Amino acid sequence: MSETSGRPDTADERWSARLHRLWRLSQDVQDVADMSRYVYEAALGEPGAVAVTGSRWVHGALRYARVATTGRPAPVTTTPRAGVVPTDDDRRPPGPGAGPVVITHDLGKTAGFAPEGADLVAAGARWALESRFRLGDGDWAAFSVGFAERPAPADETLTTTRLVQLSEVIVASHHRITAYREHDKRQIEDAFLAEASLQMDSSLDVNETLGRVARLAVPALAEGCVVHLCPPDRPLAPVAHAHVSASVQPWLDALAREDRWFAELLDDALERQEDVVLSGDGLAGGPFGADGEGPGRSVRTVTVSPLRARGRAIGTLTFVYHRPGEDIPTPRLLSDLARRAALAIDTTTAYEQRRRHVEMLQRQLLPGALPQWPGLDLHASYEVADASLEVGGDFYDAVVDRDGRLALVIGDVCGRGAEAAAMTGLARHTLRTLLEDGVPPGLALERLNKALLDQEAPRFVTALIAVLTPTGPGECEVEIVSAGHPRPLVGRADGRVEEVAGSGLLLGVLPGLGLRAARLRVVAGDTLVMFTDGLTEARNAQGVMFEELLPQAVRDCAATPDPSAELIARASKFRTTGDDDTAVLVARLKGPR
Repeated sequence: MSETSGRPDTADERWSARLHRLWRLSQDVQDVADMSRYVYEAALGEPGAVAVTGSRWVHGALRYARVATTGRPAPVTTTPRAGVVPTDDDRRPPGPGAGPVVITHDLGKTAGFAPEGADLVAAGARWALESRFRLGDGDWAAFSVGFAERPAPADETLTTTRLVQLSEVIVASHHRITAYREHDKRQIEDAFLAEASLQMDSSLDVNETLGRVARLAVPALAEGCVVHLCPPDRPLAPVAHAHVSASVQPWLDALAREDRWFAELLDDALERQEDVVLSGDGLAGGPFGADGEGPGRSVRTVTVSPLRARGRAIGTLTFVYHRPGEDIPTPRLLSDLARRAALAIDTTTAYEQRRRHVEMLQRQLLPGALPQWPGLDLHASYEVADASLEVGGDFYDAVVDRDGRLALVIGDVCGRGAEAAAMTGLARHTLRTLLEDGVPPGLALERLNKALLDQEAPRFVTALIAVLTPTGPGECEVEIVSAGHPRPLVGRADGRVEEVAGSGLLLGVLPGLGLRAARLRVVAGDTLVMFTDGLTEARNAQGVMFEELLPQAVRDCAATPDPSAELIARASKFRTTGDDDTAVLVARLKGPR
C-alpha cells in the first residue's frame, strides 16, 4: 500500500478493500440497491471480464435475470418476471447445507446455461465462470462472470475464489435483509391486528361488527372479503362482504350465496379446521382464475379461514386476491385475524342474544297494555340507560278497580339484576292485586312494605300511587300516596306546572311508613306526570340536573301526541352522565266523561 496515497496498490489489496466495503454495505439494509450495483462493479473489475450476469430462482421458476457489461456497468433486469425467456430445466442449485459451487462454461461451443449464457455471448464473452448458491428453501441464485477468452489458470483460480467470496457475502446479505423485512413485516402485521381488534371491539352491534371485519381487510389485505356464519342447525350463510370495486360487490355477494363450488370450499375448510389457500390449478373448476368469468378471471388466490370461538365453529372468513401470490398475507396474519374476528363476532352475537333476553324479561315486568279509561289519555315509556344488560328495577302499572276508579302506579327497586327483577315483579303484582280489589293506596303500600319485611328483602323500593275518582264532567279527584318516590308534577291547562306534595318512607326498611296522602282536583286539559328518578337525575356536562328543566319540559310536552316518550327523549338528549333507567307515566284529562 502506498505510504503517500493510503490506497491499496496490489490487486489482492484492492479486492480485499472492495470485499470489505461490500460487507459494510450489506450491514445496512437501506443500501440494497447500492450494494447490488457494487457487486456487479466488483466482478467487472476482474481481468478480462466483459460482462456479469445474475439470476434468481424460486422452486425451479426464474424470478429475474440481470446483466451488466463493461460498456454499461449498471445492472439491467432483462426478465421482469418468470417465463419471459427460455430457461434451462437442467440447472440445479447446490445441495442443502452446501456452499457456493462454481461451474465453468465454454461459450464458444454452446451458450451453456439459459438465460444468462445468451446475454454473455451478446456482450462478447466466450468463457464464463458461474457461481450457484442457495438462499433458502427452494430459493437459489446464480452469479456469473463472462470473459472474452479463457483466463490463465492462476487468474481462473483467483476469480473462482472471489466468486465464492462474493456469493457468500450475497447470501449473508440476503439473510440479513430477509430478517429485516420479516421483522418489518411482522411489525406492520401486528399494528394492523391491533387496529383491527380496536375496530372490531368498538361496537356491540352484530351487523356493525360484521361489516367492519369485511371493510378492514379491503383493500389492506385483499381485493375482496366475504364473512359467512353458521346459525345452529342451518348451513353457512353470507352475512357481510366487501370488494375494492363497488361494481364487483353484487357479483361477489351472489357468488357467496349461490355458487356450489364456493360452498363446498367453505365446508371443507370448516371440516379440516385449518386455513385453506388455493391458487393456480387449485382454482380449477371454480368461479375464480383461468376457469372463471368476468371479475373471477382476475382472481389469483383465494384463502378461507375457519372462524372458531369457545370451541365451536361459527363461520368462515374468505379473502379473494387479484394481487400476486407473494403479496398475500402470511398464514400467521390470516390465522390471527380470523381468531380475533371470531372472538369479536361471538361477543357481539352473545351480547345481542342477551339483550333480547333482557328486553323480554323487562317486558314481563311491565304491563302489556294500559287500560282504556273514558275521558283520559294514558301514556307510558321506559328507557334502559345502562349498558350492562342487567334487568332494571323501574316499573309502572295502571288498573281499574271494582268501583271504576283508575289507579296509577310507578315505582323503583334499587339496583339491577335478577334479584332486583324478582322484587320488581313482587312489588308490581302485589300492588296490582290489592288496587284491583279496591284497597286504598296507603293501605296497599303498607301491605307491600310488610311483605318485603317478612321476606327480609335486602333491597328497598320506592313507589307512588295515584287514584283518580270521577267527580263530574271533565274533572276528577286525585289521591296521591308516595313511599319515598319522587313527587309527581301536574301541568295545568293554563300552562302552570305544580309539584304535588306528599311524603312517606321507603318500602322494605321500617315497619312504619309515615304516609301522608295528597289530594288535588284535575280538570280537562290538565296532565299528571309521574316518573322515576332516572328522569330527574340525568346530568349534562356542566353537572346541571334535568330536574331543573323538568317543569318547562312538562309544559312543552303536555299537548304532544305522547308526552311520556317526548320527556324521555329530551332527558336522553340532555344527559351526558347518569345511567339509571327511566320510567314515565302520564295521564291527560281530555274532557267530559
